[in-house]
Amino acid sequence: MTDFLQTLSHRRFNPLRGEWVLVSPHRAQRPWRGQVEAATPAPLPVHEPGCYLCPGELRANGERNPLFEGVYVFDNDFAALRPENRVDEFNDDGLFVARVESGVCRVVCFSSRHDLTLSRMETRDIRRVVDVWRNAYVEIGARENIRYVQIFENRGATMGASNPHPHCQIWASSSIPDEAAKEDRAQADFLARRGSCLLCDYLARESAARERLVCENDAFAVIVPFWAVWPFETTVIAKRHFGGLNELANDEAGAFADILKRLTTRYDNLFSAPFPYTMGLHPSPTDGPAYPHWHFHAHFYPPLLRSATVRKFMVGYEMLASPQRDMTPEAAAEMLRTSSETFG
Repeated sequence: MTDFLQTLSHRRFNPLRGEWVLVSPHRAQRPWRGQVEAATPAPLPVHEPGCYLCPGELRANGERNPLFEGVYVFDNDFAALRPENRVDEFNDDGLFVARVESGVCRVVCFSSRHDLTLSRMETRDIRRVVDVWRNAYVEIGARENIRYVQIFENRGATMGASNPHPHCQIWASSSIPDEAAKEDRAQADFLARRGSCLLCDYLARESAARERLVCENDAFAVIVPFWAVWPFETTVIAKRHFGGLNELANDEAGAFADILKRLTTRYDNLFSAPFPYTMGLHPSPTDGPAYPHWHFHAHFYPPLLRSATVRKFMVGYEMLASPQRDMTPEAAAEMLRTSSETFG
């Protein structure tokens, strides 16, 4: 019997990370007296003088952006990873361990317009962004010292975005980051044990049940995962099995752009406000070996809980014990399904 999934406290297992999340459906009715975010900000201008991501404006390093149109890419002026030539390690009895980490950090401006988001862009323009991601994955990933290319977007001040101009970042590193490493181990283990792909099997089950399916097209499906932690977390899963962005076919690139616009529009319409999130692509590593177990996907982690002004914090039990959520993934999926893909 599974009726307890909507009524009783329970734990759900995330096979992609090998972790558990505590779900407490009854807590969704509790009164809220915590932090409430500010009201919806004023509309942004098409061009913001002084914005270091707008065309023709001065960046923090003293360089001036060209008068670009469309997508613009440049090396991050405050890169977290740099192309260090030095290889060094410190290890004191296995208790104090450090290694030099090299890499590349780039900024990708989605548009010359300051007031846009993925949801407000034309699908053909998002497709150009997807092409930049694919090309960067191939070009940077081919470098000898790069093992992983992480592409991600922080949208909104709530998620730490330092500038509202539509943009994302590419951080490519000489090691495989922890989150990707967890997913790599889980997918490899699943293939070894079951002889099939974890996300292929999972998507087939979700597509048949349709309980947590938000939307789909010919190449991608958006799912609120059974094990979701964030209130309106979603995973975008490729319908065809492939691992790296170098394997993304041209028609699939267009379909990826389509599904990104449709999902982010649903997010924006959910609470009638600019919807903050962290989004990241998870392609396979680029360190050389084949990754037959890896299935391309992307994660959306939005913090909004009940409205545009109430958000979830990862504190207390979640920092010290295990992730926890009140609203069930099924309820969140229903809210996203009924959210329009047209503004207004």
